[in-house]
Amino acid sequence: MIKMATTKTFDLVIVGVGGQGAILASDIIGKAAVAEGLPVTASETHGMAQRGGAVENHVRIGCKYGSLIPAGGADCLMSMEPLEALRFARYLKKDSVAVINTQQIVPVTVYSQKIPYPELDQIIEIMENVTPNVKAANFTELAKKAGAAQALNVAMIGAVSKYMPLNPDNLKEVIARSVPPKTVNVNLKAFDLGRDA
Repeated sequence: MIKMATTKTFDLVIVGVGGQGAILASDIIGKAAVAEGLPVTASETHGMAQRGGAVENHVRIGCKYGSLIPAGGADCLMSMEPLEALRFARYLKKDSVAVINTQQIVPVTVYSQKIPYPELDQIIEIMENVTPNVKAANFTELAKKAGAAQALNVAMIGAVSKYMPLNPDNLKEVIARSVPPKTVNVNLKAFDLGRDA
């Protein structure tokens, strides 16, 4: 049985690199919002995503305006890669939540141009200057613990579900319908591990 959400609006920015499942994550969240009778809009930017390029998705639950979240307007940032959190920190409010995967994927430009990749502690410190609500964990390892590194996106949905105005059981129902049948149990376990992290 679907339970209606109590909060009316929630703006979420999902970022990562190509192949991490950011687009599927936004689809799952959008479908769960629709299932609960909430209006939802979404926007995707994923230029060279298949080659490890940046992926940026905006999901607006209960919003009456356009699909793009303005700078300083996001309630939550879900970053599947730590450096991407820095690149998209401009979307956060001072009281937003930043959920960050600590597993690094070093871009090709760092190797080719010999640009230093910041230390994880530096990234977290900078993010904590943007918002005190930084929740950083190795969600890739949690996904592996569930049975597959590819469930990273679902583990992070689990973590972000603590802040979204969506019923976690509804999210799990949509996940079960959205992933390949043989991976349903792994993904549901990843969701639970992310939510508990």
